Amino acid sequence: MPEIVRVDASTERDLDKAESEETQRFLSSVARLKKACDFIIIDGPGGDTYLSRLAHVNADTLITPLNDSFVDFDLLGDVNPQTLEVLRPSFYSEMVWSCRKKKAQTSRRPIDWIVMRNRMSPLAARNKERVGEALTNLSKRIGFRLAPGLSERVIYRELFPAGLTLLDLTEKGSNVSFTMSHVAARQEMRDLLIVLQLPELVGAEIEF
Repeated sequence: MPEIVRVDASTERDLDKAESEETQRFLSSVARLKKACDFIIIDGPGGDTYLSRLAHVNADTLITPLNDSFVDFDLLGDVNPQTLEVLRPSFYSEMVWSCRKKKAQTSRRPIDWIVMRNRMSPLAARNKERVGEALTNLSKRIGFRLAPGLSERVIYRELFPAGLTLLDLTEKGSNVSFTMSHVAARQEMRDLLIVLQLPELVGAEIEF
C-alpha cells in the first residue's frame, strides 16, 4: 500500500507566517516520504495557491490531465477558433512557466511537463481531432510533451465504489471478471508510463 501524507494549508492570517509554515509542512513531508518511497506523487490543488506552486517547483515530472474538450483547453491557452493557431498561453501555463524558471534557478534538473488527454471518446469525431491539433500547436509554443491519454471507459467507474484501481486487477488475483476492456485499459496505463520516461524505469519491465 502507498504511504499517504496530507499537507494542509496554514490557518495563519499573516501571509509571511502562513507561507513559512506551509513550506515547512511541505518539505518535511517530502523528506519523510523520500526515506521510504521510490516515487512520490503529489496530487496538487486545482487553484493557484502557495502550496500548489510549492508542489510545481519541487516536481521533476508534471502531469496535467486535460478533458478532451476546448472547455478545459482554455486553462492552457487561447487559440484562434478557425485556424487553431495559438494566440497566447493562459493563466495556468503562465504559472507553470514561472515555476519552471524558479526551479531552474535552484536545480539543474528541469521540470518535464506532460499534458495527458483524459476521458477521450473511442469514436472518431471532428472535435477530438481539433483538440489534438490545437494541443500539438500549443505544445510547441509553451514546451510540454503530449501523452496518449486515457479513454472514457466504464471500468474506471466500476472500480471506484470498491476502492480499487486498474493496477489492483489481475487475471488470477481479483474477483472482477477480466475482459478485453481491462486489457485495453492496462495498455493505456503502460503507454503512459513509457511516455513519462522516468529514469528509474529505464529498461525495466512494467509488471502489470
